Amino acid sequence: MKKVLGIVASPRRLGNCEIMAKEISRQIPESHELNLLRLSDFHIKPCRGCYLCLFKKQRCVLRDDLDAIIHAIVQADGLILAAPTYFLGANATLKRLLDRGLAFYAHAEKIWGKPSVGVGIAGIDGKDGYTLLAVQSFLKLILSEIKYTTIVYGALPGEVFFNDQNPQVAGRLGKALFGQAQTRAAPACPVCGGDTFRFLDDGRVRCMLCSNAGTVDWESGTPVFLIERDEHGLFLSQQDALRHREWLRVQVKRFIEQKTLLKQITEPYRDGNWIKP
Repeated sequence: MKKVLGIVASPRRLGNCEIMAKEISRQIPESHELNLLRLSDFHIKPCRGCYLCLFKKQRCVLRDDLDAIIHAIVQADGLILAAPTYFLGANATLKRLLDRGLAFYAHAEKIWGKPSVGVGIAGIDGKDGYTLLAVQSFLKLILSEIKYTTIVYGALPGEVFFNDQNPQVAGRLGKALFGQAQTRAAPACPVCGGDTFRFLDDGRVRCMLCSNAGTVDWESGTPVFLIERDEHGLFLSQQDALRHREWLRVQVKRFIEQKTLLKQITEPYRDGNWIKP
């Protein structure tokens, strides 16, 4: 029997994220066991940028609940992510966990390609901001394979199912997890499939999911994004992820080599009036 992990990025119990994740599970055709993980239940310290998780035992030196979350992800056959919108973006528990993402590289071979679906939930129609992008970024950067992501709306706990269409949306997510991936009708990045772009001053565009750049053309009134991958991919292949891990290791060596010069630059900025709790 398959194991599915539902990651709930909302602190609200029995709220829209929780019941949406459970409804998606109910509509997965394959026999499976659902385990749920609420991020706010876990103590996750802020990443301190030491890079020590890339060396020796490849394990984060901070003692908190990160290992328990990584273990749950590694053990799952598929992932469901549900995140609420707070001030036009996904709840901060999602980003705090992703900031510790270097620790996932030690498990890249086990996580790579693990199927995932994600849903962002906002209280006001159209006021989801960058929530969907945050959901997609999280699933991509933990090295899973995104099968389907979308946004639904509902403010009060349970209101997400005031809309009779949303159980059908949950059904599409459930069927996609171990089935055929979502096909996008809207213009998308040809490199990663992302659908969020930044238009740059030089007339170029940058995909906000894979961060590759290119240009945009128009065919019959429809934008066509002409984007090519650069030499520093993060998640487009398992090899990209491992190369990025090696690049980070090199930065540690560069820091040691340039330590004296770097100290000369930073030392004049040591003083400051810091407000403490």
